[in-house]
Amino acid sequence: MSLTIVPVTFRQACAFITAHHRHHPPPRGMKFALGVANDAGELVGVATVGRPVARQLDDGRTVEVTRTCTVGYRNANSMLYGAAWRAARALGYHRLITYTQQGEPGASLRAAGLQPVADLRARRGWDTPSRPRQARGVDSVSRTRWEVRRAHGTPSGRPGAALSAWQLPVAA
Repeated sequence: MSLTIVPVTFRQACAFITAHHRHHPPPRGMKFALGVANDAGELVGVATVGRPVARQLDDGRTVEVTRTCTVGYRNANSMLYGAAWRAARALGYHRLITYTQQGEPGASLRAAGLQPVADLRARRGWDTPSRPRQARGVDSVSRTRWEVRRAHGTPSGRPGAALSAWQLPVAA
């Protein structure tokens, strides 16, 4: 059985995540979404990509895979991560990040070229007396941040590729 990357809308991605994700609701927003379909044209997985949730990582050149969700087809998740990185690079992004929870092996991330870069301790949650928040069931879980990035100073990630004037970073 072969799989194909397909475009999906934010609404389609959210509906798929609502129906199939084991521990997260759909994200609130995104920059783009993509899907993977089987030979029969049925959607069997989705990924949403948006701004990094962590403000200190939101540098304008980094995007985060905020959700991936599949119904269990072999290699579907790694196809989504690989396609997300290719799309992000084509849009001019220099880094793609995502997170796994403690106990998730990250095999699909490794297959797509991402590498673990930080082990993050469990957080208490977002609820504070001054700003009450509802628990989402994923607090108090250690996480690992993964990333893939272009080679420093090269627009394509290929060694020796030169930057043209339109590709130079804009001072913030």
